[in-house]
Amino acid sequence: MLSKKFLTHAVANAKLATRCMSTEMYKTHNLINGEFVESSTSEWVDLHNPATNELVTRVPKSTPEEMEAAVAAAREAQKTWANTSVMTRQGIMFKFQHLIKENMDALARNITLEQGKTLVDAEGDVIRGLQIVEHACSVTSLQMGETMPGVTKDMDTYSIRVPLGVCAGITPFNFPAMIPLWMFPLANVCGNTYVLKPSERDPGAAMMLAKMAMEAGLPKGVLNIIHGTHDSVNFICDHPDIRAISFVGSNQAGQHIYERGSKNGKRVQCNMAAKNHGVVLPDANKENTLNQLVGAAFGAAGQRCMALSVAVMVGEARNWIPDLVERAKKLKVSSGDQPGADLGPVITPQSKARIERLIQSGLDEGASVPLDGRNIKVDGYEAGNFVGPTIMSNVQPHMECYREEIFGPVLNVLEAETLDDAIAILNNNPYGNGCAVFTNSGAAARKFTNEVDVGQIGVNVPIPVPLPMFSFTGSRGSFLGDANFYGKAGLNFYSQWKTVTTLWKEEDAKTANAEVAMPRIQ
Repeated sequence: MLSKKFLTHAVANAKLATRCMSTEMYKTHNLINGEFVESSTSEWVDLHNPATNELVTRVPKSTPEEMEAAVAAAREAQKTWANTSVMTRQGIMFKFQHLIKENMDALARNITLEQGKTLVDAEGDVIRGLQIVEHACSVTSLQMGETMPGVTKDMDTYSIRVPLGVCAGITPFNFPAMIPLWMFPLANVCGNTYVLKPSERDPGAAMMLAKMAMEAGLPKGVLNIIHGTHDSVNFICDHPDIRAISFVGSNQAGQHIYERGSKNGKRVQCNMAAKNHGVVLPDANKENTLNQLVGAAFGAAGQRCMALSVAVMVGEARNWIPDLVERAKKLKVSSGDQPGADLGPVITPQSKARIERLIQSGLDEGASVPLDGRNIKVDGYEAGNFVGPTIMSNVQPHMECYREEIFGPVLNVLEAETLDDAIAILNNNPYGNGCAVFTNSGAAARKFTNEVDVGQIGVNVPIPVPLPMFSFTGSRGSFLGDANFYGKAGLNFYSQWKTVTTLWKEEDAKTANAEVAMPRIQ
């Protein structure tokens, strides 16, 4: 188990998760060359509990010297880590996944404290990341190369996958455990060292995971953590020793990172914004479909890149909207640590204000709001960043509330006469992260999956996030890069091919009879 000392000095202080009752305040540390060190910066980001807006910790904007030290540590560690046997790296991942399971409760409580999601959802955050670590334990088979003997006379060719070197990751606030676990475990198990910049809004889980990774045997310098905002992102994009960058977050940031990193010769993968549609056909199982829509739209307060934020009701399915509203009304909004809470607060007051502005913009443009979650009051948490479940009907594709990723507990409802019309709505949207169709018709499902231009599709599955043996395959405006996250694509991203061709002439292996006469000078 993680030591109480670490939980105190590394930000988390998971014992506060039931409520931030202590007046003591903790500073988040950098992780450089195996040591958790306090930053010497004069610039800090205050992190508040989203349910209470009480101060939890202060996150540094790491100084240029600290960021440089982190990369230097990774560069030095790379010299030996790249030559560590794959069996050793696999063994560390086995121990790491065990420590994650052992500390599941502490991780979940920290996530609820800093990010706001319910404890059950926070555990799910950790579990989905844990699955990536478990998959990384299969590296001994996943990284096997290719060989062909006798490509021509006496010549053999084989290809192997080798590490890139120093890699970096930039993670968002909405999955404080899962997204870091998409990144550094795969990079490390492939033989790379890593510099991670977690979200400045909730870095505690990443700090705890780093401690566990080192307890599992990860050597000093193999994983380093820096903090900050724009300057730390640009540092990662520009540093010549960083070979690859993984990013999950907004479109604006993703496009900047992809362009700047690529111009500097780096391999870059960026998961970005989304507008995920659920198409409801009138032959679908009504009860199951409505429950799926409510859970996928409002779970995690809608702060998921795969949240189902748009429902397209086809034909007579439009008559289900009042029933959808009634189900959403039953959801309990409260602090994430409270029993029975279905959704917690959104991350910041600024996020809450943006969500409410986009709801109002829909009203101004002619949409209806049969369920309005603005101005919700949560007893005991009046200072929290709460927005209740909101359903907007009569939404049209030209409206700002439809065009923008709201990233809150808001479901846009559009209507379509036919499945073809619904498919056209999806394909005219610029994003391609995920979508779903709800139907009892195999033919309709097959038509939908064949014709929609979206990277991840669910058939009666509202949030079709692939398990780790597959890859996260968002497309179009939701992804930039050539290799997707985790699965085979993720392992390929964090490694490169090296191909060797050998020539050993057959005649060189022939032996002559032993010479027993006196050697002669010729």
